[in-house]
Amino acid sequence: MQKEVADLLLSIEAVTLSPDKPFTWSSGIKSPIYCDNRLIMSFPEQRRKFINYFVQYIKEHFPDVDVLAGTATAGIPHAAWIADHMELPMIYVRSSSKDHGKQNKIEGLLEEGKKVLVIEDLISTGGSSIEAGKAVEASGGNVIGICSIFTYELPLADEAERSVGYPLKSLTTYSILLDRAVEQKVIEHSDLSLLQKWRMNPAGWLS
Repeated sequence: MQKEVADLLLSIEAVTLSPDKPFTWSSGIKSPIYCDNRLIMSFPEQRRKFINYFVQYIKEHFPDVDVLAGTATAGIPHAAWIADHMELPMIYVRSSSKDHGKQNKIEGLLEEGKKVLVIEDLISTGGSSIEAGKAVEASGGNVIGICSIFTYELPLADEAERSVGYPLKSLTTYSILLDRAVEQKVIEHSDLSLLQKWRMNPAGWLS
């Protein structure tokens, strides 16, 4: 599955390499590579495949899930499609509480003690994913894990996972995506060492 998911991402050109003009994440990290999973919305055939992979993965790893929680904004469409396919309730988690109305951070009905799986498009440092999980728990949910399409496999995400009592899982990984991208000549083999160096030390790879 991991290779097939990576191939799907490459097929919609979700992966962009720019070592000379690195991308800047919201966390401030500069990255020579960017995986834009939002593109999945625009490709119906590939979208159906992603949904099927998610459903298969959730049934295998999180069979007791009661509610799916999409993270704003990129996780919301994936959570909605999966929830519809699995006939599960869905909520979504705002990045911050509304400043009007009920000032909700969680939208939708979340009953006390329900087992919640947080759905992300990707995991980078893991920080925003964990914050979403904390918001669900603060609203009475029991978070059983976070599941994304893709993980950059950063050491910071490993630390974040160790700090909580549930797993951070992904359908495919940075390492597998790079391998498939090299095989398909999306990325030159000569760029591999730089990309691997960045993953191990995102703060110091430019020095």
